[in-house]
Amino acid sequence: MKFSGLTIAIPREIMDHECRVAATPETVRKFTDQGATVLVESGAGAGSHFSDDDYRGAGAAIIPDAETLFSRADIILKVKEPILDTAAHRHETSLLKEGQILVSFLHPASPVNHDMVRALAKRGVTALTLDGIPRITRAQPMDALTSMSTVAGYKGMVLAASHLSRFIPMITCAAGTIQPASVLVVGAGVCGLQALATAKRLGAIAHACDIRRDAAEQAKSLGAKIVETGVPPEIATGDGGYAAHLSDEWLAKEREAITPAVIQSDIIVLSALVPGRIAPVLVTEEMVKSMKPGSVIVDISIDQGGNCALTDFGEISVKHGVTIIGIKNIPGSVPASSTWMFANNVYHFVSSFIDGGRVSLDRNDEIIASSLVTIGGELVHRGAIEAMALTGAKE
Repeated sequence: MKFSGLTIAIPREIMDHECRVAATPETVRKFTDQGATVLVESGAGAGSHFSDDDYRGAGAAIIPDAETLFSRADIILKVKEPILDTAAHRHETSLLKEGQILVSFLHPASPVNHDMVRALAKRGVTALTLDGIPRITRAQPMDALTSMSTVAGYKGMVLAASHLSRFIPMITCAAGTIQPASVLVVGAGVCGLQALATAKRLGAIAHACDIRRDAAEQAKSLGAKIVETGVPPEIATGDGGYAAHLSDEWLAKEREAITPAVIQSDIIVLSALVPGRIAPVLVTEEMVKSMKPGSVIVDISIDQGGNCALTDFGEISVKHGVTIIGIKNIPGSVPASSTWMFANNVYHFVSSFIDGGRVSLDRNDEIIASSLVTIGGELVHRGAIEAMALTGAKE
């Protein structure tokens, strides 16, 4: 059987307001039916409305504490990267041991995660990051980044609406007519397109920009007015159809091109990412200063550093009269839908490199090569290594 002899652990997520879990009773049953022993930390599924009894019914054993859970596992499936457990006065990386496999969103290029990534390497953990899975046909069932981007785009726009100090749709009342809000979405990938669709449903005037011609055309098909960036098509698109990494010169030109649209916007949703790299800064402090008081920025790219220079990591802040939302786990606020999507993606990903109870990580395989972060005590993720060099950090 595919998972024969392997113990798979599902810990409770400890990040603030994170309600997702890495496996549902449905995916647990798939693992156990194929020979795995599945351990679930007590309460792990509560935020997604799954009880311990639900997991027991699917064949899992319920473990009362994280330390015991981690110590017995061959493979640990998590939603978010290991963080400091303030209640237990320890970092989650300290629970991991040599030879264990960790599958999670690690965002290894993000500067705030560099120490965590180095700790994983030092402890001899084989770590794979879900945000590194390429957008190719073969990887579609395991593409958790796309799944969570769908959730983030929808909820990001809803968050912006809840913080905006005015109506989004045009409102006509006895006092007169209030014009609709103007929304700018920067980065028209899966997340950005979902944000645009939600903005249009709410009645906004929607604008979008993306350096990729195809992405801009998709945004246009949703009714968005396109803000041209001036980036030549031949340098705009990288592997797998993702946006390419731009030079500082072209980033400066892109910022200049979108500044007028930024100034006019009531809501800006930032979702511009380059896989495995620090997110490009596209909205500067001067641009924020030029926005209307009461405007809102939702920086969905914060896991990889953020697209706005003023975003506070994991926080909601007000700067120069603009509310800037930089919370990390937007999909975690829609736990029922996002957990179902995430758990199925993880199941398919793990199934791709395990057979007959044996783990086979072929580093020549495109999916493994782009998602592998640490192995054999070494940091091997190209984006993390490049980001550490840029920040002056040592591997």
